[in-house]
Amino acid sequence: MNIEIKERNGSIYGSLTGWIDTAVATQFLEDLKPLMLQADRSIELDCKKLEYISSLGLRGLLQLKKESVAKGGSLVLTHVEGEVLKIFNLTGFFKLFDIR
Repeated sequence: MNIEIKERNGSIYGSLTGWIDTAVATQFLEDLKPLMLQADRSIELDCKKLEYISSLGLRGLLQLKKESVAKGGSLVLTHVEGEVLKIFNLTGFFKLFDIR
């Protein structure tokens, strides 16, 4: 699992790569902390290279979404495809996020 974060024109762009499973979920939640602090801004996370996400990974994204709403920011997920899309659909998380 890897998160790459860049800032452009006041917005934050990130890309998620690999597997977010139980083994790396704690690190994933830690890696999201800088985004939580900047949740008042527009955040876009590209999931094109994300191969799998566990319930703990979904929890982290949900926390980021809640923080964005609370701070007046926004969170967009792009390229949610394949196995990850199936997981979002099965869990109902597809309805909770702005997915493009």
